[in-house]
Amino acid sequence: MSATIIDGKAFAGKVREKVAGHVSRLKDGHGITPGLAVVLVGEDPASQVYVRSKGKMTVEVGMKSVEHKLDVETSEADLLALIARLNADPDIHGILVQLPLPKHLNEDLVINSIDPAKDVDGFHISNVGLLGTGQKSMVPCTPLGCLMMLRDHHGSLSGMDAVVIGRSNIVGKPMAQLLLGDSCTVTIAHSRTKDLADVVRRADIVVAAVGRPEMVPGDWIKPGATVIDVGINRIERDGKTKLVGDVDFASCAAVAGAITPVPGGVGPMTIACLLANTVTAACRANGLAEPEGLTA
Repeated sequence: MSATIIDGKAFAGKVREKVAGHVSRLKDGHGITPGLAVVLVGEDPASQVYVRSKGKMTVEVGMKSVEHKLDVETSEADLLALIARLNADPDIHGILVQLPLPKHLNEDLVINSIDPAKDVDGFHISNVGLLGTGQKSMVPCTPLGCLMMLRDHHGSLSGMDAVVIGRSNIVGKPMAQLLLGDSCTVTIAHSRTKDLADVVRRADIVVAAVGRPEMVPGDWIKPGATVIDVGINRIERDGKTKLVGDVDFASCAAVAGAITPVPGGVGPMTIACLLANTVTAACRANGLAEPEGLTA
């Protein structure tokens, strides 16, 4: 068996096209330009690259992009004051504080100071609770992207067995909630799971989000299963730095029915879903119908 490759880069392009269409209709029909504010504290190189990419794509789909780059020594009080101003700004519909923050800043306090309606990362405790109880919320971008790709590939997910490897607040837990919402039977597995290989072998859907390079081999995968690889790990191989996922791609692709590659799988969907969440937030803020196909 040779797995179908789920092309996240191409799929993300389609999502951005949908977002651009919704932005155009908001502008032309209602005079609303969705606005996304990104706050970066410090000079972490990976975060800087990510923020630049977010800003570029925000402008490309027709939205307003605002970037606040703060010194690494910025005080918690000053950061919270900035977030308060953004919360009160009617032209800003989405607020994202780039993580990780410098160690002197309390990440939970900062995240929970964002207006939940503008929390396009979906990390605010209110959004976590709403998602967990099946209510309308802002949904974390990476799990939302995974769900979109699964729905596109399978149509209905109802009744499927899903295993999520990883229990992080950013991916594992919200991914499990989204799969439950689509009527999957869901198991959350992790480093302490007994007989992990046997647990994974039962799954029609495997979402690997554990942060360990090539941890999942092909003999863990049920023939024909769909494998969503959230991992992005840098390893040294043959004297070169290489990006790999949490699954061993070659052996898993030989067994799976469909699989996402790394790079080019889940990664591009994260920013695309950030843009989708910003449009959703703008619609909700103005009492308008939510954008079809861009929400959970």
